[in-house]
Amino acid sequence: MKSKGLYRDFFLHPDIFIMVCVFIGIASYVFVQESIGTISLFFLVGLVTFMFSEYLTHRFLFHLKAPKNIFFLNLLKRLHYDHHKYPNDLKLLFLPIWYSLPNLFVLATIFYFITSNLMWTFAFSLGLICMLLMYEWKHYIAHRPIKPKTKFGVWLKKIHLLHHFKNENYWYGVSNPFVDVLFGTLKDEKDVETSQTAKDLEKRAHG
Repeated sequence: MKSKGLYRDFFLHPDIFIMVCVFIGIASYVFVQESIGTISLFFLVGLVTFMFSEYLTHRFLFHLKAPKNIFFLNLLKRLHYDHHKYPNDLKLLFLPIWYSLPNLFVLATIFYFITSNLMWTFAFSLGLICMLLMYEWKHYIAHRPIKPKTKFGVWLKKIHLLHHFKNENYWYGVSNPFVDVLFGTLKDEKDVETSQTAKDLEKRAHG
């Protein structure tokens, strides 16, 4: 597939397109209301918050042992289990908007209750959405025939594929390895055994 088609598949995917529109809408309002310094500060707070949210959600929600409840099992199948089973299926590659948008809203609401400042919350939300889009892009690159242009990008793609095909209990960070380092889940592949359930999370014991 030509690079033009790869970019089109990403940016015109409904879940991505909607989030880009939300980002542009919030940014258009914030940048005429608030100083660049204030926007930058809380934008960075949003970036870091999403990094931790990405890791914790991936590790402790998406990798829950298969629940017995059919509703929650089907929910996890759509959010992540089926992605491990069919890692290159474009329909399963992106977080569905019905999941990502409410989760970002919850994080923004918590931030608003802490700060009681609407403009700071909008700037924080921009950071969240920006990091979400970065996460989605790097995840997309990892599973599509795209060769990253930097050594770091090549390495990041490699460790994500190790998560899929070597052992699902390590390398949870998709956008970056920072939180993996903090939690001890960034390992040398030579020190990790190959998991029998990396490609089929449903085979893990029921939670």
